[in-house]
Amino acid sequence: MAEAGFLSVLVKSLARDDEEQREAVILLSYLSDVPTVVRRLGKVRGCIVMLVSIFHGKDEEAANKAEMLLNAMSNNTQYVLNMAEAGYFKPLIHHLKEGSDMSKILVATALSRMVLNDQCKASLGKHGAIEPLVLMFTKGNLEAKLSALNALHNLSSLKENIKLLISSDIVVPLLQLLFSVTSILVILREPASAILAMIARYEDVLVKPQIVQQMLSLLNLSSPVIQCHLLSALTSIASHASAARVRKKMKENGAIRLLLPLLMDGNSQIRTAVLNLVYALSKDDQEYLAQQLEETHILMICGIISSSDTENERAAAAGVLSNLPTDDKKVTDTLKNVNILPTLVSISSSMPSYPKPSEVWLAESIAAILLRFTVPSDKKLQHFSVNHGVIPALVKLLTFGSVLAKSRAATCLAQLSQNSSSLVKSRKSKWFCTPSSVVGHCEVHDGSCSIKSTFCLIKSNAVPHFIQILEGSEREADEAVLSALATLLDDKIWENGTNFIAKHLGTEVIVKILELGSIKAQEKALWILERLFRVESCRTAAAKAVLIGLAQTGDLELKPGIAKLLAQLELLQDQSSYF
Repeated sequence: MAEAGFLSVLVKSLARDDEEQREAVILLSYLSDVPTVVRRLGKVRGCIVMLVSIFHGKDEEAANKAEMLLNAMSNNTQYVLNMAEAGYFKPLIHHLKEGSDMSKILVATALSRMVLNDQCKASLGKHGAIEPLVLMFTKGNLEAKLSALNALHNLSSLKENIKLLISSDIVVPLLQLLFSVTSILVILREPASAILAMIARYEDVLVKPQIVQQMLSLLNLSSPVIQCHLLSALTSIASHASAARVRKKMKENGAIRLLLPLLMDGNSQIRTAVLNLVYALSKDDQEYLAQQLEETHILMICGIISSSDTENERAAAAGVLSNLPTDDKKVTDTLKNVNILPTLVSISSSMPSYPKPSEVWLAESIAAILLRFTVPSDKKLQHFSVNHGVIPALVKLLTFGSVLAKSRAATCLAQLSQNSSSLVKSRKSKWFCTPSSVVGHCEVHDGSCSIKSTFCLIKSNAVPHFIQILEGSEREADEAVLSALATLLDDKIWENGTNFIAKHLGTEVIVKILELGSIKAQEKALWILERLFRVESCRTAAAKAVLIGLAQTGDLELKPGIAKLLAQLELLQDQSSYF
């Protein structure tokens, strides 16, 4: 029964129905007392994989017998590695804790090369793999340190394991290694910097000015791989909610000026990492960014958006440009002269229906950049933008999967629409003897409208998308959409605008925002309803009921607007006690 042929037959039974599987594993467990059986069993193809599968199965008796067999084979290091690759880690962790120095190095090296899913990484962390690896790193020889660091790097992409790493007191030794001048330890800096980057991503233990300054000082002295890890760590540190003081210190010490030369690096990963860090540092300080970026830098960043092959790099570059002050005319002129607008329009128009995270960021950033090209105070710039196809691109963004992109696109369209009334050529104008085209006539602006000539919101076909946004479950774009719709209710055209909104939206959608929206959106909804309620047919019972409810429970900031509407509806007397 201990012969290889008989064992192969038994192993095949492990893959059959539950009853035969149970009988086979029980019989093998009886034979496991024979050393020859254990030695041969691990060599039978598929045996370890099937035993691990049975161990994880629902049959408790079979699982116990499978575990007994696996433990019996755990004296063989190769079998232990095979078990780990199949998802059974107990013997591997035992070798890390109790094995010989050579065995520990062998196991750690193998662990560093395994392709592990999050469940396996969590299991290894939970059952104690991290502590012995940290001990190998801090106490072992160079080979042990390297194998342990590489294994820890493989486990560090899981947030739960980062907490275990920190509790194992690895942070200080990692930093000491990173900042060490000992040449023999250079080989260890790459995995050390990678682990620190993961720690920075998930925890704020590195959010300290002195650590950040030391990392910055290493950038120009490190290999490209370590540079990427350091930049990633610095970006995570600068992005933490608690990092305001650190960001301020980094900017005071000229961090962006130090980073900008790296934009000329031939490595796109380094350029992307630099742009990510510049974005994080400038997100809350646009004026600072404008002071740091010279025209050559802006041209370089525009070139990345136009020519980069990677979505991540383009998104990061667009993100940096989106952080520049919208009212900085010098920046706007530079962007206009470099002819970046057609590129932005082209990217926006071709966004996929199901975007990746990098594409979401890219779309959001482009929408933010387009805000500067649509400012209502500069009609000439608006015409320039519209002639380059910005309106269809913005309407496309209204259908995009990001509520922030929708909000920014709606704001751009609102800015354009603010000037529509003044650009409309009225049918009644004394300067025109021939009647306006029926096709070009706009029922709101009561004149000849088009996208290019008057930036008309109606002709752009944006309104149906506005309705979808307001009827949806995400509320973050409500204020921007209502601001755009409010441009259809200007004093000169409010009657036409009211009829259009009543016909295509009805008051129900606006009332919904009055119930569910933010304070700013509610204020905008009240303004729109005040215009709509000038028309008797728009004064619905549902709207009245919502207003009365808000009079009793609504925010104090809304009370004046609600009172005005109730008075308009001749309902104020019944509700006067609430004001």
